[in-house]
Amino acid sequence: MAIDAVTSASTIPASEVLSQTVEAILEIVLAANNVLFKKDSFKELAAYLERVVPLLKELSRKNVGDFGSINNAVEILNREIRAAKQLTLECSKRNKVYLLMNCRAVVKRLENTVTEISRALSLFPLASLDLSAGISQDIGELCDDMQRAEFRAAIAEEEILEKIESGIQERNVDRSYANNLLVLIAEAVGISTDRSVMRKELEEFKSEIENERLRKDQAEAIQMDQIIALLERADATSSPREKELRYFTKRKSLGSQPLEPLQSFYCPITRDVMMDPVETSSGQTFERTAIEKWFGDGNKLCPLTMTPLDTSILRPNKTLRQSIEEWKDRNTMITIASIKPKLMSEEEEEVLHSLEQLKDLCEQRDLHREWVILENYIALLIQLLGTRNRDIRDHALVILCILAKDSDDAKERIVRVDNAIEAVVRSLGRRVAERKLAVALLLELSKCNVVRDCIGKVQGCILLLVTMSTSDDIQAARDAQALLENLSFSDQNVIQMAKANYFKHLLQRLSTGPEDVKVIMAATLAEMELTDHNKESLFEAGALGPLLHFVSCGDTHMKEVALKALQNLTSSPKNGLQMIREGAVRPLLEVLYQHSSSSSLREHAAGTIMHLALSTMSQESSQIPVALLESDEDVFMLFSLINLTGPDVQQSILQTFQALCQSPSAPNIKTKLTQCSAVQVLVQLSEHDNMHVRANAVKLFSCLVGGADEATILEHVSQKCIETLIKIIKSSKYEEEIVYAMGIISNLPEIPQITQWLLDAGALPVILNHIHNGKQNNAHKNMLIENAAGAICRFTVPTKLEWQKSAAETGVIPLLVQLLELGTTLAKKHAAVSLRRFSESSPGLSRSIPKRKGFLCFSAPPETLCQVHGGICSIKLSFCLLEADAVRPLVRILGEPDPGACEASLDALSTLIEGERLQSGSKVLAEANAIPPIIRFLGSPSPSLQEKALYALERIFRLVEFKQQYGTLAQMPLVDLTQRGRGSMKSLAARILAHLNVLHDQSSYF
Repeated sequence: MAIDAVTSASTIPASEVLSQTVEAILEIVLAANNVLFKKDSFKELAAYLERVVPLLKELSRKNVGDFGSINNAVEILNREIRAAKQLTLECSKRNKVYLLMNCRAVVKRLENTVTEISRALSLFPLASLDLSAGISQDIGELCDDMQRAEFRAAIAEEEILEKIESGIQERNVDRSYANNLLVLIAEAVGISTDRSVMRKELEEFKSEIENERLRKDQAEAIQMDQIIALLERADATSSPREKELRYFTKRKSLGSQPLEPLQSFYCPITRDVMMDPVETSSGQTFERTAIEKWFGDGNKLCPLTMTPLDTSILRPNKTLRQSIEEWKDRNTMITIASIKPKLMSEEEEEVLHSLEQLKDLCEQRDLHREWVILENYIALLIQLLGTRNRDIRDHALVILCILAKDSDDAKERIVRVDNAIEAVVRSLGRRVAERKLAVALLLELSKCNVVRDCIGKVQGCILLLVTMSTSDDIQAARDAQALLENLSFSDQNVIQMAKANYFKHLLQRLSTGPEDVKVIMAATLAEMELTDHNKESLFEAGALGPLLHFVSCGDTHMKEVALKALQNLTSSPKNGLQMIREGAVRPLLEVLYQHSSSSSLREHAAGTIMHLALSTMSQESSQIPVALLESDEDVFMLFSLINLTGPDVQQSILQTFQALCQSPSAPNIKTKLTQCSAVQVLVQLSEHDNMHVRANAVKLFSCLVGGADEATILEHVSQKCIETLIKIIKSSKYEEEIVYAMGIISNLPEIPQITQWLLDAGALPVILNHIHNGKQNNAHKNMLIENAAGAICRFTVPTKLEWQKSAAETGVIPLLVQLLELGTTLAKKHAAVSLRRFSESSPGLSRSIPKRKGFLCFSAPPETLCQVHGGICSIKLSFCLLEADAVRPLVRILGEPDPGACEASLDALSTLIEGERLQSGSKVLAEANAIPPIIRFLGSPSPSLQEKALYALERIFRLVEFKQQYGTLAQMPLVDLTQRGRGSMKSLAARILAHLNVLHDQSSYF
């Protein structure tokens, strides 16, 4: 590879080293797209390196001879490029968790590399090298930018590292700490939080550590071992069976009697076992809080030896602390095991006392809860739910709820006990206190998908919950509503809820209940995660009326929960359309327009309007179109709020207009937006600090740009705007934003000034970078390739030969040919358009053969002549379709169902038979079997395609050999066109029939 080929500047010519350096940089730029970690930082590095390339290319072209004064600069540059390549490869291949743990080192290496490259550039004697002023200025600015560059670990990454350091230091962190830490790590490195995925990632992490040991990096391996020990406390790192085996192996080795604490465990001041032992300057150990209080009371002497102490010195006694923790854990294990037989006692007081003891242990640490679960207490606690003693049942429900919290394993163990859910549901029908504990436990269990389905199947459960949901006990009602919300993910449960009149009860309380209950019910509607069917059922049952009333007449809090409920329910398109028909848009707009509305109210109102706009996209063509914004004034007023509101409202308004631009009212909306200077606003927002606002502005800009007139574009799209779009394409985190930024460039009018700005901004290689991959399974990637192919078209206009040459130099033509084979239909169409434009310039660029001089037997063999153009052709110099092997791919497109792609392909092929190229070009088309599909286009439903096929055939059938070979095939379609064709097509079809000797030249069809 080029990076490996970069050698000492003293061994080979300067121009060759510089060329190798350029190749190496381009390899890094491409490799930067594949890194698994710190993508933004590597994109920034790649952007800096790309700016170095013009300098190296100019130096190479100037042929600086030996290195002389630039020797040192080139040596440093090559060294740092090798380092950058190494780091890029590491961050492309190594385990993601390992890279996260080393993120500080990664960013430090990046920063050092950028600083050193900047230093190398500053060593080039730019003034004496006679470089262009532009390049000298660019390199000066680049050096400044690189010197100021700061690479840092992200806030989330730093938080994770701090939690790891804290966990290692504390030593006794619980399972929940490790679980939460593992979830944070998964989110930071972009992997699923599914247990199997996280476990696999950790296994790969361990393998990385073993590799470090093999590489003799013991210090790093030891540090990573501590991290692994911490993370292995998480549930995802081992199966329940593995944990059980480890637990019982350890517990059986402990004996059955608790051990008394060692004398050294006691604090000499408090006489209690220490929790945080610290050593003073006298060498004595005390409980930290006790000795700190001793010092705080003004004592300067050791409580034991009475010798003077340095009160600033308190060293944690980690060894003693670990011994105390191990002693506590041992005794707790034995205690937990010893309680179990007492729960089966016939003495209720002893059972209650044991349950209290067990509850206290479970509340202390989640590690204790894990041991209780492994000792199989769950089955015994479920059994106690059948006892007559209400206090025992209450205690059992409380402990089961503590065990189930944050543990899917415990939830699944509960549901596996015979009749466990039925036993808990029975408690729903008992006294108030027990009912509240039972619904709290069921609510916790319902957070696990496996258990949730079991709850709804228990006979009578839904009815009991519906009754509780209308209770005057607010907490019980909330828990019951939340549980019903969780259960509503099952269609079967929703049927049961409907039978139990749950929605009716809810809406009745929403309309007639006390104010605080109305708020609760509206909040329930706001937070319920229902299917579209459920949301539609609620609307049909009358939810819209009360909620709209609260929006118009309620206090601020009631308005807010009502708006949140409407925002939730209108995510169903059917509800959205109904809401528009019933006049709900006006109250929402009033909330947005009122200066007194809080930012939260505006956010929910804007979010609801956005849902309504999305619903207009779902309208069928047979329906009478429903318009969200009835008047031009509403369009102008709503759009004007973009400059007067915060980022969340801005996003919703932008998304609203994006949806409307894809609805039946799109033509009117686009016209009105153009009239209210929306393009100017969107150009400004494309530089917004908030990435979400910027991305949505770019998307809406893309919707409008295709229909805007040239005057509007020239007025508002400046060189700075073009540079901003290129920057977005190069550096945005959001794939969708890149797609639509490319779409803007693709759809901008082909105004020469804009195309020149794009060239000046270095757009060509950036656009080309997104064409390399051909057709993808990802819809966004396909759209990006389509837009990139469309953007390339503007650089291929035949009237600007210098643009065509610039494009051809980048190697675009082979990529366009590749798109003909692998691209989507639209990408193929764009590629064919560009190839047609290139081909139109080929006749004037095909090089004639120089006359051969001297003796023919000693002269160089003649170069091969182009079959069509008659001269010497190449891809980059004459853009020849034959040299690019484009003819057969273009012919294959003629068989595709899309008329637009067929037409573009036929246009490209027709350039081969223009003027004096008719004979040779027709032969090429015949060899590629292009003429039969062209004849089939005579019957196409597309008039434009029919007409172009006629023009091509009119020329081809001037030649005798093709009349004889294909004339019979074309006769009937041509006769049909002379009878049924439109306008000029009749006479053109008749002219071809005259070529075929079917009609006389004086026929009335002409």
